[in-house]
Amino acid sequence: MAANCEECVFYDYDPETDTNFCTVDLDEDEMERFLRGATAQCPFYRRGDDYATARRQ
Repeated sequence: MAANCEECVFYDYDPETDTNFCTVDLDEDEMERFLRGATAQCPFYRRGDDYATARRQ
């Protein structure tokens, strides 16, 4: 699994705050593991479709 957030389908841009963020909704246990750094790579990573991204704009 890759860990490059910029290529992930769940990595989105918010024009109001001019920031990028992950849109995956983590439950309490997943968030705790993420904050502790217990996962070497993101288990939710899914390579984004460039054309799907263009269609959303």
